[in-house]
Amino acid sequence: MNSTSNNLAPELDPRWAAVLARDPRADGQFVYGVKTTGIYCHPSSLSRLPNPRNVEFFDTPEQAQAAGYRPSKRVARDQTQVAAQQAARVAAACRQIEAAEELPGLNELAQSAGLSPFHFHRVFKAITGLTPKGYAAAHRSRRVRERLADGGTITDALYDAGFNSNSRFYEAADKVLGMKPADYRAKGQNTDIRFAVGQCSLGAILVAQSERGVCAILLGDDPDVLVRDLQDKFRRANLIGADREFEQLIAQVVGFIEAPALGLDLPLDLRGTAFQERVWQALRDIPAGSTASYAEIAQRIGLPKAVRAVAQACGANSLAVAIPCHRVVRSDGALSGYRWGVERKRQLLALERSSAD
Repeated sequence: MNSTSNNLAPELDPRWAAVLARDPRADGQFVYGVKTTGIYCHPSSLSRLPNPRNVEFFDTPEQAQAAGYRPSKRVARDQTQVAAQQAARVAAACRQIEAAEELPGLNELAQSAGLSPFHFHRVFKAITGLTPKGYAAAHRSRRVRERLADGGTITDALYDAGFNSNSRFYEAADKVLGMKPADYRAKGQNTDIRFAVGQCSLGAILVAQSERGVCAILLGDDPDVLVRDLQDKFRRANLIGADREFEQLIAQVVGFIEAPALGLDLPLDLRGTAFQERVWQALRDIPAGSTASYAEIAQRIGLPKAVRAVAQACGANSLAVAIPCHRVVRSDGALSGYRWGVERKRQLLALERSSAD
């Protein structure tokens, strides 16, 4: 809403003080338009300060544009500079979170970054794809997995990761590890995974399911190779050949491959890093029959420079079709880099297009 409707003289408006100070903490809270030039600026803009009587305040750039204002040439340069500053502030906040024994409060993090709590929270999420609390949880989860994988004791792992009590750790253990801590430390021992191998138009297909959901959908030419791949992924788990009831699940997956319009609504047991899971969720948001480039996925998760990391996350996906990494293509639309072969990628996209017709 245009805030000048309250008849308050611009020089008496508290926001004018932020403009005079070129305060970056006010960026994202409002913009100001200059009537004599027809441009609008952010509070921290380095543009020449206008006469306050020629200033009009707006909550968002969109509102300023709707009122007939255009961004100044300096806005683009300022935005580049602001983006670099924000990235540096968020990187420092991430280091602060990682080094702290207890998660710093939002106000503390915002104060260190020199931003208001509201603006800091929004900037942090835009850049990392996570809230500060979510980032701390992801970092803590990674620390626990690393320590347990290195053979550390459960007690050392939980305190090193910032859990200050056994009860808090065990409450979060299933979500963090996907299994009991002792079983994770034993590389999946005591974890039951049922699986079955079938055939579809793409060749052999293996579907595996843990107590939490489907944990693997593998494609290939040789069923024995797929079983060995599953054994390598879950080295100490109890792999159980499927019964008739489970074979209905693999039939459901095969049916989805042949007729994508049927949809595939299955509980999934995702086992990846916080970054990988963000990429995988972005892949699931791509409609069937559509594609997106690696660069577009990087943009969607708020990390436009992480194109290579997005491609690596696609390659780490063990849930073919359920996590549709086949819908990701190069920027020029060409097919490349599919874990189960480019030809299968081509076939999957063709099946989706024909199903949509």
